[in-house]
Amino acid sequence: MMTTIKLAIGSIFVGFAVLGLKTLAYWLTGSVALLSDALESTVNVATAFAALIAIRVAAKPADADHPWGHHKAEFFSAVLEGVMIIVAALLILHEAYDGFMTPAPLDAPLEGLLINMGATVINGIWAWVLVSRGREQKSPALVADGKHLVTDVLTSVGVAAGVLLAVGTGWWILDPLLAALVAVNILWSGWKIVRDSLSGLMDEAVSEATLARIREIIATQADGATEAHDLRTRHAGSAIFIDFHLVVPGDTTVFEAHEICDRIENALKEKLEVTHITIHVEPEHKSKQTGIIVLD
Repeated sequence: MMTTIKLAIGSIFVGFAVLGLKTLAYWLTGSVALLSDALESTVNVATAFAALIAIRVAAKPADADHPWGHHKAEFFSAVLEGVMIIVAALLILHEAYDGFMTPAPLDAPLEGLLINMGATVINGIWAWVLVSRGREQKSPALVADGKHLVTDVLTSVGVAAGVLLAVGTGWWILDPLLAALVAVNILWSGWKIVRDSLSGLMDEAVSEATLARIREIIATQADGATEAHDLRTRHAGSAIFIDFHLVVPGDTTVFEAHEICDRIENALKEKLEVTHITIHVEPEHKSKQTGIIVLD
């Protein structure tokens, strides 16, 4: 968990650095498109703080009021990030409208673009770090932050190309038009982040690949049982929750059934880092002849 906290703190510093560079680029040029890029970076800084808070809360151990832990806190951070992206997009559309009404030539466009692209390179490197390490640490807050930065990088490249086109052609109306396009793209990005986060808040099941691995582990580690059925899974941040019914022969002792359950739980925790496992042991007459067949 310390790794995710360090990455979240790093995002705050990177966010401030990129925001400063992009604001300088806008100040030099007066470009509405570059202003849109800078406005999106303000969201990066705010959501970096939100991600840090969410990760620290999610790391807290279970307590009497939260017996299943605080894992879902990270999803709230991702939802907040999506909402803030949408707010930034609306602000950009407002600035783009003003630019449409009074289009004007840009000051020092090349200098501004060089500074802006330097900020884009920093964002690109950090986005790769957040997405790769966030997936490794199973942190949806870091992954959402990284995916947002990827979108920021792509829009920054588009902004640079558009501003160069406006300078080359003298069609200054392209500047606010480009800002409006950036806003629409940001809106779409914000919606996707909110949608993905809500799926976690709604107790979405694990991926098909992870589910297949869970079934395989149960089938190979439940020697002594005959069947496992009614398997259910859900995930919350880095935590995975599993529960299922395990059918054992009627003459199986409580001790023997407990040993089987321990073997399955240990294998799931070792191979998949499953956080919570609930197994309901049933006698053989409860068999449904479906689900997971135990392999001898």
